[in-house]
Amino acid sequence: MFANLLIILASSLVVIALFQRLRLPPVLGYLCVGLMIGPTAFNWVNENEDLPDLAELGVVFLLFSLGLEFSLTKMIALRKVVFRLGGLQVLLTAILLGSLLMLSGMATTPALLLGAGLSLSSTAIVSKELGSLGEIFSSHGQNAIAVLLFQDVVAVLLLTLVPVFAGSSDQAWYWALPLTLGKTVVLFVGLLLASRFLLPRLFHEVAAARSPELFVLLALVIVLLTAWLTHLLGLSPALGAFLAGMLLGESHYRHQIEADIRPFRDILLGVFFVSIGMLIDLQLFVSHGVLIVGLTLGLLLIKGCVVALLVKWRGSDGETAWRSGLALAQGGEFCFALMALMQQNKLMPADVGGLLLAATFCSMLVTPLLLRAAPRIAARLHRKPNEEAKLEEISALNAGLHGHVVICGYGRVGQSIGRFLQRAQQAYVALDSDPVRVQEAAVGETCVHYGDSRRGELLVAVGLERARLLVIAVDQTDIALVILKEARRFNPGVPILVRTRDDSQLAELKAAGANEVVPEVLESSLMLASHALIMLGFPGQQVQDRVDLVRRDRYRLLHDFYPGADDEEK
Repeated sequence: MFANLLIILASSLVVIALFQRLRLPPVLGYLCVGLMIGPTAFNWVNENEDLPDLAELGVVFLLFSLGLEFSLTKMIALRKVVFRLGGLQVLLTAILLGSLLMLSGMATTPALLLGAGLSLSSTAIVSKELGSLGEIFSSHGQNAIAVLLFQDVVAVLLLTLVPVFAGSSDQAWYWALPLTLGKTVVLFVGLLLASRFLLPRLFHEVAAARSPELFVLLALVIVLLTAWLTHLLGLSPALGAFLAGMLLGESHYRHQIEADIRPFRDILLGVFFVSIGMLIDLQLFVSHGVLIVGLTLGLLLIKGCVVALLVKWRGSDGETAWRSGLALAQGGEFCFALMALMQQNKLMPADVGGLLLAATFCSMLVTPLLLRAAPRIAARLHRKPNEEAKLEEISALNAGLHGHVVICGYGRVGQSIGRFLQRAQQAYVALDSDPVRVQEAAVGETCVHYGDSRRGELLVAVGLERARLLVIAVDQTDIALVILKEARRFNPGVPILVRTRDDSQLAELKAAGANEVVPEVLESSLMLASHALIMLGFPGQQVQDRVDLVRRDRYRLLHDFYPGADDEEK
């Protein structure tokens, strides 16, 4: 076990470092590590019964931290999406895929079971990527998370039904279904009572002790205990962890709990993705490569279109529909467990299972890239009449503006800039991709619009060609770079101010056309240094002159520093 873990971590260290240099998602790196060290490639890792359990803990920690973000009130607001959209997605996709499997010669019951398994998406990949892209609370992000939660319940039902339909269980399916649903309700009620009466007192006592070790231990015990209790009930441990996190999401200790479990979550989740990659037979890509590519494209196309059509049918705009479809188009990790169980119960031939596992793996492999390319793909796919109507509405609202400021990103920084502009009686228009934030801002302000600032047409609709200044206040430098290039394409002469976290891509932003780049870390260092000099008795004008000199020199004085152990925090 220890040798296997050492090989996995050492291989991941090298590959993830390479992927970071190439600016590729770490999830792809972990999957590739599993593919390389698996039994059909280099065969460096031997089979071990403890490895799948260790890998599953990664998903448990991920779902717990995701539950912290989705409090109970938010989940109640999403209940219609969870049950209606999630139920219809699983039902329609299972029927379509099951019908195709029946046409290929598979028996009806195994085909429908397998079709339902293929209708499930990857909770681990989608949740992690949406979180890293900052899209969890976007419209398509909430659709994806809601459907994934419903799919987790369905996955437990499917795993329960396999031995029933195979004849190896004494329980009939009409007893298995209500029993599983009843266990889920009991689990939820039990966790709800614990979160209301027991856990707040525990966290209060531990916080009063002022011991970081105790707080970390309590957070770990809650995650593991919840997963263990859920497992004892025959349910998905990840589902129980999500419910526990959701019920703790409204507590005062939410952020501290999330920070404490993040290191365990990220490492164990990496092991999980590696274990997924190890399940794939590399030889199949040589002998049936074209067929696997065809199955992968077919799976992505069918699932993506079903989700997009359902979201569109529910009244969402075309862009949200397609981005929801792209997020849920892949196969899921539960499908691996379902196929293995079906093969054990002789409900599915091994050769068919191998091909479908390879196609599911490939669909998971391309998902991080699809999510990053989703804005451009959705902009090309969604229907033009709706898009043009929305752009025309925004254009009409801002047609009278000249010499205004366009703010891309209306978070804390964007809102602060907007308030200063208001006091200076300077007109501005703001864009943000968070629908909740836009809805709240729209109550008191008419100049805030929902949309992805990376779309050049939207920048034109808010009057970029007539703007006096463009401020890019998004918190991700890669997104800021795309917005910058789009803005320069439509208005080469407008002054552009870009906010960044640090100076790592300062030269690249300047080369792309930014007039000024303000790194938050360096600017805060500059302000602290100036206050320190004033408190030491230096004349105010002399301090101001030195600050101005550093700014004119593009922060060169602050660029060189001695790296420490916690650079990411500073």
